[in-house]
Amino acid sequence: MRLPAWLAQHLAALRAVAVFTIVLGLAYPLFMVAVAQIPGLSGNADGSLVSKDGKTVGSSIIGQSFTDADGNPLKQYFQSRPSAAGDGYDPTATSASNLGPESVVDTLPDPSVQDDEGKQSLLTQVCQRSKAIGELEGVDGSRPYCTAGGVGAVLAVFHQNGSTGPVTRAVSLNEACPATPFIQSYQGVTVECAKPGEDYAMGVVTPIRGTAPDKPAIPADAVTASGSGLDPHISVAYARLQVNRVAGARNMSAADVQKLVDEHTTGRALGFMGEPAVNVLELNLALDRAA
Repeated sequence: MRLPAWLAQHLAALRAVAVFTIVLGLAYPLFMVAVAQIPGLSGNADGSLVSKDGKTVGSSIIGQSFTDADGNPLKQYFQSRPSAAGDGYDPTATSASNLGPESVVDTLPDPSVQDDEGKQSLLTQVCQRSKAIGELEGVDGSRPYCTAGGVGAVLAVFHQNGSTGPVTRAVSLNEACPATPFIQSYQGVTVECAKPGEDYAMGVVTPIRGTAPDKPAIPADAVTASGSGLDPHISVAYARLQVNRVAGARNMSAADVQKLVDEHTTGRALGFMGEPAVNVLELNLALDRAA
């Protein structure tokens, strides 16, 4: 008995769905799981977990924080770079901040709105982190276009003819009143603090470089998050910056700590891609073993 054409087509489609479900939905995934368990591959496939005294303490391919319950850096450990993944280093929320070089103006908190914390620009985040790291490491944390207070040094400059002509008004956009602006005057006009909720859109956004050195003491990776937010590595420069602080906290010599840094420094990928880097978790575990 010949089946109707429409029924034959539906049965053929069902058979195709069944075959592809078995091949691509079951056989292929199970085959890849089996391949991943081959010696030499199983560690990465299982998450590159790192154990200490029989307890899993992290992953060598996912960064993590080394802070106390209040979020303060533990001085005896090397610190990781910032993370924008979830609440920090969350592999289920891997992401970047999506803030670019033009993110220089903060959204100031509105005091009339309860629990309004505003929103920091990328510039202010970088300035704040650099200031905090400078204080932690005992070095100059200043950066170009940052105020001494750790926010972006940005003015809204109002001109007589819109965007041209003499300056008639200048407002420090990232310093909310009653703060004292980071500079007293700009082109002969007294600089004002910013009033939350006031519209300064007619002003020309003008970053002020300041007197910070061209090459800051704090490396760039110390104040910016990676694209994934999960980077377990820091630059060699950032690791070296932390050597004296870690050595002092552990009563070790700086030379011994630096030796461990050198031992846990990896070269460029394939010999030419990227820069040498230091795996923070593995270095901190080595410090614990040395102690």
